[in-house]
Amino acid sequence: MIDAAKRGANAPAIPKDDTMDSPVQRRKRMSVQELPGVGAATAEKLEEAGFSDVMAIAVASPGELVEAAGVTESAARKMINAARNNLDMGFESGEAVLERRKTVRKLHSGSKALDNLLGGGFESGAITEVFGEFGSGKTQIAHVLAVSCQKDNPSACAIYIDTENTFRPERIQQIAKGAGLDPIKVLKNIKVARAYNSDHQMLLAEKVEDLIKVEDLNVRVVIVDSLTAHFRAEFIGRGTLAERQQKLNKHMHILLKLADIHNVTVLVTNQVMAKPDIFFGDPTQAIGGHVVAHASTFRIYLRKGKKGSRVAKLIDSPNLAEGECGFFIVEEGIKDL
Repeated sequence: MIDAAKRGANAPAIPKDDTMDSPVQRRKRMSVQELPGVGAATAEKLEEAGFSDVMAIAVASPGELVEAAGVTESAARKMINAARNNLDMGFESGEAVLERRKTVRKLHSGSKALDNLLGGGFESGAITEVFGEFGSGKTQIAHVLAVSCQKDNPSACAIYIDTENTFRPERIQQIAKGAGLDPIKVLKNIKVARAYNSDHQMLLAEKVEDLIKVEDLNVRVVIVDSLTAHFRAEFIGRGTLAERQQKLNKHMHILLKLADIHNVTVLVTNQVMAKPDIFFGDPTQAIGGHVVAHASTFRIYLRKGKKGSRVAKLIDSPNLAEGECGFFIVEEGIKDL
């Protein structure tokens, strides 16, 4: 041990414990149990409900923590405020946001025209909604993205939440062969779950975080095919509309948080309906109303084109102009006209 005299009078002291760390170092090491009002039992309840780190608590609502841990609303607010202060969750400069945007990844579809329409591909950290009539190519795009995420990174995983029994491993094999990948390895890296009702669907979306944190999977894309099938079947009539939209809103925000925190691409396919009061133009409208529309970062409307082609129209984006392009669905996946 070198004493203070040998180090010199002006030499900085060597910290002996965590109490002498800088605030930034302490902030990085803070655990859930260090938050006010959180003991071992409460921490265990929070972890079981999916709130396993300070970030998860910082972005939660008081109601979620009350339901998960059985604490009072005031205690939940104290936890959230402490977590937010620890993570320094406040305003930041536009330059910092631009720097963070450099981590955004783009998933390629196989069609240059479709990728260009989306500014280079399907963006990570965002929800892309693809809606259209049956046979318009929604599920085909979902299958293609489940494969394409593994092109650049063989360890990448895709999560496929299947609500309409549309996932086909045979189709994945075709697309993988067309991309020059080993079909068996590709299938091993796609985790498929069949959702039997809306509650089960929402639970599966929440469990994706466990696959990332606990099982340490390199999840690059989360696919929900389709988003509204169960909600549409279970909530019938105008009397149940408010409850349906509330549940759908919660589901979309779970997916949005997943995309933002873990920088994954989220693709949701959506059913449509025809509005009988529209006499001119296309009467097709996506299910889910404004709740789904506002929560989706990018919205693509698919329809059938000439000679077996498909037409994709970008109808909403925070930074891209509206436009449309055509493509063909082939055995190898998707290709340009």
